[in-house]
Amino acid sequence: MIKSKKIGVLYGGLSAEREVSLKSGAAVHQALVAQGYNSVAIDVGRDLADVLKREEIEAAFIALHGRYGEDGCVQGLLELLQIPYTGSGVLASALAMHKLYSKQAFAASSILTAPFRCYRQNDAVNTAELPFALPLVVKPVQEGSSVGVSIVKEESQLAAALELAFRYDDEILVEQYIKGQEIQIGILDDMPIGAIEIVPKNEFYDFEAKYSAGMAEHVFPARLEPALYEKALQVGLAAHRALGCKGYSRVDLLVTSAGECYVLEVNTLPGMTALSLLPEIAAKGAGLSFEALVSRIIESATLSIKVN
Repeated sequence: MIKSKKIGVLYGGLSAEREVSLKSGAAVHQALVAQGYNSVAIDVGRDLADVLKREEIEAAFIALHGRYGEDGCVQGLLELLQIPYTGSGVLASALAMHKLYSKQAFAASSILTAPFRCYRQNDAVNTAELPFALPLVVKPVQEGSSVGVSIVKEESQLAAALELAFRYDDEILVEQYIKGQEIQIGILDDMPIGAIEIVPKNEFYDFEAKYSAGMAEHVFPARLEPALYEKALQVGLAAHRALGCKGYSRVDLLVTSAGECYVLEVNTLPGMTALSLLPEIAAKGAGLSFEALVSRIIESATLSIKVN
């Protein structure tokens, strides 16, 4: 049914992850055209509603990352315009993008996350008052791709980490640092399709490691004992469901030597670039080419809000 419709690939956008989104969108658009879909690439700006109407878009593949695209804003606009779209709905997108509220949703579902404290601009951050010790992780509440994230090992590093995080958001999290394997769970059609292990060259899986060739080793399947591998898959699925996500996502975990699976976040619009993890998991775990993955995702496009 979707092949008969005009598809808008929404990419670029207004967030700090614009450059990554441009790459994701270009790859998706190319894959759709190669398979005979009527696809047009749309670089998202504040005139998006006018562009969608002018282009007579009938379905949307959202290849945006970060604010105004991954946080429910574009999803809400598409609901108003009655244009079916890929991925999670308004509420799930907003929850997943907001690290504080997603943590609260995880806690309500008994899903393990790192202990944390939330701070706003001008709040005093005193490490002596934290219920956990150094090292710490400092991050903006609403950014993706590890933008604005720092690991603080010494008290002297805290001020710079806070300044960086507050550069991107008025609200930040200070978390206990959890040492463990970085495991990413791919979710497709609301089911786990595999777990990949990331071994970054940098201290953690930061922006550079995510988007620079050779900066991280990808190991599939993740090097976990069979029972722990299955546990990681189920924790990933539980996190996806706890936020009410739909269709597909990528869930980031830290798995400790004690077998604990800490959820870092759920990415409702994971990257679709040559270095992105969901396409790699889909290929190795489900035997899906990039084109087949894109087709599966666009064929699931729908509206989340029912209209009488």
